[in-house]
Amino acid sequence: MNDPSTPNPHQAAHEDIDAPEQKPISPKFAAIGALVLIVLAVVIAVLGIMSRKSADAVLADRTEQTAAPTVLTAPPTPGAPINTFMLPGNVTAFTDAPIYARTSGYLKKWYFDIGARVKKGQLLAEISTPELDQQLAQAEGDLLNAQASANNARIQAERYTGLVKTNAVSQQDTDTFVNQAAATAAAVRASQANVQRLREMQSFEKVFAPFDGVVTARTIDTGQLIDTGVAKELFRVQADQTLRIYTNVPQAYSNGVKRGNKLDVTFAEQPGKVYQGTIVRTADAIDPTTRTLLTEVDLDNRKGELLPGSLAQVHFKTAFMGQSYVIPIAALMFRREGMRVAVVVNDGSVTKAHLVPVIIGEDDGATVQITGGLNANDRIIQDPPDSLIEGEKVTVVNPGNSSKAGGQ
Repeated sequence: MNDPSTPNPHQAAHEDIDAPEQKPISPKFAAIGALVLIVLAVVIAVLGIMSRKSADAVLADRTEQTAAPTVLTAPPTPGAPINTFMLPGNVTAFTDAPIYARTSGYLKKWYFDIGARVKKGQLLAEISTPELDQQLAQAEGDLLNAQASANNARIQAERYTGLVKTNAVSQQDTDTFVNQAAATAAAVRASQANVQRLREMQSFEKVFAPFDGVVTARTIDTGQLIDTGVAKELFRVQADQTLRIYTNVPQAYSNGVKRGNKLDVTFAEQPGKVYQGTIVRTADAIDPTTRTLLTEVDLDNRKGELLPGSLAQVHFKTAFMGQSYVIPIAALMFRREGMRVAVVVNDGSVTKAHLVPVIIGEDDGATVQITGGLNANDRIIQDPPDSLIEGEKVTVVNPGNSSKAGGQ
């Protein structure tokens, strides 16, 4: 028997004959394979990035379309030619004065609250000023001392002036006493001025109404610390017997605005009532930003029916016969800058909102007459959202169907 651990020479020779010879891989082919793998990896990465960017762009576009408000538009309805127009006006008091303290201390008492009507010179409040009172008492004592010294110096100067004529005293001593009398007299005048200053400040302990009017604000209460200056307003008084109304007249109608012209003024809180105002002054210059003329209209308010700070409608007459348009009252936008109407404009492939300043004519509660600012080819947003801003992208829905146009 053969030992299994002993190698078989025939078997080894057979294995040497059957085994193929292994050739080493060429470095050139290895580099080409690696390059191919790198190119494939780059292509896969680029395709992935492009696919992700495309998906992000689609998502952003859909998000933007969803965020853009959907609006209905319609052209304005032509109205009858007009020779009148109406503008909003800001109503202010003829005189409006904040009342501040001119002295420091503690509020002792106040006499009028908001809504109270006061006459010029009426006492509004009293301020307790113990420190100022002590300063005044000290100044008055210093004045008495200065007056006594000045009186003594004057007597000495007069005595020496008489004696020097008889050569009883020297001229030098006489000059000394004369100069001393002049210096003490000047000290008396300085003390008098200081006393007068402190008395004036003490007079500010009492706060008086500067004119006839109504108290519209009271910001202090008894016992509060009062400081001199404009840091804290004590009262606000407005003279409302005559009201000032400020309005901005468009440049196209500025030639018809003349001082002394009478015009009608209406208020929403006074339905059915028409008040007559008078144009008293203008800015005499067109505002280059708004192309309007600032105009002041004065209105008699001795009956006290109207309130400062309210909004008025000022009715102007003009010889210019212009075209008017009628739109739904829901299309109006009330902004801080004034009345606006939103129209759509095309900016390339994008539809945006444009807020147009308009001039209002007559309204019947459902529709309103626009006498300036619109054109026949404008597309008016019928019920604009309150959040709509100038230049905002919108999606326009054609009336009568659900198809969308613009903003796509």
